Amino acid sequence: MADQTPKPELLELNNGSMNVIITNLGCTITSLSVPGKDGKLADVVLGFDSVEPYQKGLAPYFGCIVGRVANRIKEGKFTLDGVQYSLPVNKPPNSLHGGHIGFDKKVWQVVEVKKGETPSITFKYHSPDGEEGYPGDITVTATYTLTSSTTMRLDMEGVPGNKPTIINLAQHTYWNLAGHNSGNIHDHSIQIWANHYTPVDQNTVPTGEIKPVKDTPFDFTSEKRIGNTINEVGIGYDHNYVLDCGEEKDRLKRAVKVRDPSSSRVLNLWTNAPGVQFYTGNYVDGISGKGGAAYGKHAGLCLETQGFPNAINQPNFPSVVVRPGEKYQHSMLFEFSVE
Repeated sequence: MADQTPKPELLELNNGSMNVIITNLGCTITSLSVPGKDGKLADVVLGFDSVEPYQKGLAPYFGCIVGRVANRIKEGKFTLDGVQYSLPVNKPPNSLHGGHIGFDKKVWQVVEVKKGETPSITFKYHSPDGEEGYPGDITVTATYTLTSSTTMRLDMEGVPGNKPTIINLAQHTYWNLAGHNSGNIHDHSIQIWANHYTPVDQNTVPTGEIKPVKDTPFDFTSEKRIGNTINEVGIGYDHNYVLDCGEEKDRLKRAVKVRDPSSSRVLNLWTNAPGVQFYTGNYVDGISGKGGAAYGKHAGLCLETQGFPNAINQPNFPSVVVRPGEKYQHSMLFEFSVE
């Protein structure tokens, strides 16, 4: 058998000014180091030092790619072409991030590693028909590339087999631009290029409405400190924003800008996805991370570019269905700078 089950391993992307460690377990970014205002490198993602804690399920989706469908599907039920499907209800009363054993818990194949000025790693996973209740098989690839001194790109593709399916992959890194072990992200400021968001019910599932952010605590159309309004939205932000007003470059639109005042690090995120989940690590609670760091509530923030949550059950949301002959394509660009 040439196709042995791959083993979890740690791989490195390094271009001299930026260093990223990724494991093929869930295509997970375990470490990402970029310079701050003093030129010193700091690791700006929450995670663990080795693959074991990820294997043991200790990570609340730290750094991984989630799928087959990211975010929540209401009550784990949907209908496709007149057939009803039931998914595991792993976050009652909903199905979350692909079920009990989603793409984040799979060991992907490492299919290509490129060195040089723009190093890259390509991962591949084949999800069979019926896995976690999803119809149709699909082959997914994810390529992380350091495209310039402090820029990382992620390109994800999904090619279905001979049946239609639904797919919505998201990258679930928790960012703390002051350094992964520097406390909460309340002092970070954020700008989101979204005039609208999708309000949620008491179980964090979008109601189907698309509402203006104006005059609400969800308005980040101009940059503002996260801590100013985080207490006005329950335990924190965990909402999908409609990316409807960012400028475009290289077929990607501007989605989010995050700034940390202490290090002057800035992250600009560009994507071709219709939405982004802004999540402030509300459920992180006393996790022992890298180098013995203690991660508490709001220790990091996630910027999950995505199709809208529960889109398969909301006909007015952009479709997450892919049919034979079509291809799912999702790209994002993480641009780091100091300003």
